[in-house]
Amino acid sequence: MPATRSPIPSIDRLLRTPAAAVLLARFGRDATLGALRAEAEAVRAAFRAGAQPPGEIALIDAAADRLARLFAPSQRRVVNLTGTVLHTNLGRAPLPEEAIAAAAEAMRHPTTLEFDLATGRRGERDHHVRSLLRELTGAEDATVVNNNAAAVLLVLNTLAKGREVPVSRGELIEIGGSFRMPEIMARAGCRLVEIGTTNRTHARDYRDAIGPRTALLMRVHQANFAISGFTARVADRELAAIAKDSGIPFATDLGAGALVDLDRFGLPHEPTAREALAAGADLVTFSGDKLLGGPQAGLVVGRADLIRRLNRNPLKRALRLDKGRLAALEAVLRLYRAPDLLPQRLPALALLTRPESAIRAAAGRLMDRLRPALGPAWQVAVEPCRSQIGSGALPEDRLLSAAVTVAGKGVESVASRLRALPVPVLGRIGEGRLWLDCRCLTDTDERDLAAVLPDLGRGAM
Repeated sequence: MPATRSPIPSIDRLLRTPAAAVLLARFGRDATLGALRAEAEAVRAAFRAGAQPPGEIALIDAAADRLARLFAPSQRRVVNLTGTVLHTNLGRAPLPEEAIAAAAEAMRHPTTLEFDLATGRRGERDHHVRSLLRELTGAEDATVVNNNAAAVLLVLNTLAKGREVPVSRGELIEIGGSFRMPEIMARAGCRLVEIGTTNRTHARDYRDAIGPRTALLMRVHQANFAISGFTARVADRELAAIAKDSGIPFATDLGAGALVDLDRFGLPHEPTAREALAAGADLVTFSGDKLLGGPQAGLVVGRADLIRRLNRNPLKRALRLDKGRLAALEAVLRLYRAPDLLPQRLPALALLTRPESAIRAAAGRLMDRLRPALGPAWQVAVEPCRSQIGSGALPEDRLLSAAVTVAGKGVESVASRLRALPVPVLGRIGEGRLWLDCRCLTDTDERDLAAVLPDLGRGAM
């Protein structure tokens, strides 16, 4: 009896088709060959189970889908309608176009990252932002590392390794990702001395804690929470005076770290690096990707002699910024030379200061598109709400905003379908409804959603 011909085309035959040629050009031979073999094996298994085998084009299309999934980036753009502007899990501050262009240019070519054109010798990478940070904060000197946790770690490891650091119990914070100040201090090699109580710490608590092994005094910004009621906290100027009298440095960790007074833009006040230095801090640490509106970075400003010690620490090399982020940070810092134009030029600040009327209008447009997409089973409306700044900044302050709400049985299914869109839409569920806070809904987001929302109803349950 002659052998029965296999209903599955050979891999060699598939590779010679015009459709496979497209895959070879885009994904390369190894990946294309692997995808075709995987799909052919799946078809053989299905055929043995009684299924009808697909044709060549269908098999190649399946391989193309497999390759698209294989080469797709895992980090995707999303539409942030969570109500948190500086969302840690979504990358915090969006960058201005100037910073994006500067980072791309730096990554595209060799640069003067650590090269001094005047001398023809090796330069120092902090030079690109040092003068700007000095100008904008009033500090004697400055240095940068890859995030604020690294900045705190570097300060403690440099100035307090093997020694003691008194910190108020009310400032022993834990922020996202289980980052705890006591654990950072332990990793830095210093010993935490808890003083005061959770709600009240006095000047005498600091004075009583200072001894021959005390390396510095430290103030930690209360991120993500606030203590109110029967409270007491030592003012920065008094704390700086206590440190000076004892001959030890005073360091302040601002966390979110605004560079300008946000009051001028109608936002709640957040301590600035300049204010902290003026109050007597010897070193101030803060983030680059929160209220500053730049890339992820940890900035340290303050006394020149202490900054020199930080830069001599071998740990500094392990924590330094790459040339792309340095270029982006420099571009953002330059924008601060025209502070009155920041709401127009800095996307994070533009979102934080967005007028409530504009947000309501955007919410109305989204409602008009979402209502027919979901159908009559869902109650879709525009309701007032309050956004939060996020990333630990101003935890008690909320910004007036407007949201599209979706109510109905099993509202989680709507949230799931929105997350499954080509550009996922993220909201929050509360009070039995899905809330889509429109503060961060951009014109680009609206255009993209207009194209895909009509298909949303196909996943209705």
